[in-house]
Amino acid sequence: MNRFSALALAVQTLAALALAGPASPVRAADARTPAAVTVPIKSFAFMPMSVTVGVGGTVTWKNLDGEPHTVVSTDGLFRSAALDQGDSFTFTFTRPGVFGYLCSIHPQMRASVVVR
Repeated sequence: MNRFSALALAVQTLAALALAGPASPVRAADARTPAAVTVPIKSFAFMPMSVTVGVGGTVTWKNLDGEPHTVVSTDGLFRSAALDQGDSFTFTFTRPGVFGYLCSIHPQMRASVVVR
């Protein structure tokens, strides 16, 4: 390909992108971001340690351990009661951000929710 052909191809590509309009990264991210996620609590850990949901999305934590656990946000946004084996807690996230949480009974258990 000579210089003129490469330049012509670049101009055509830019023109096509301009005609397509601006990209919408928020819309593209929303299409791939789940509306609901379940986080199992097993072997004294939240699995996985980080999940992502869209604004308005819900996260449900389900305790699969024989010991009780809690789900408590580090910023005070949400707090579950003690969850016995088989119990669950659900929270709906209404704003974007990164929300850390832990088990108040076993504070070494830490994880986060990313809301887009």
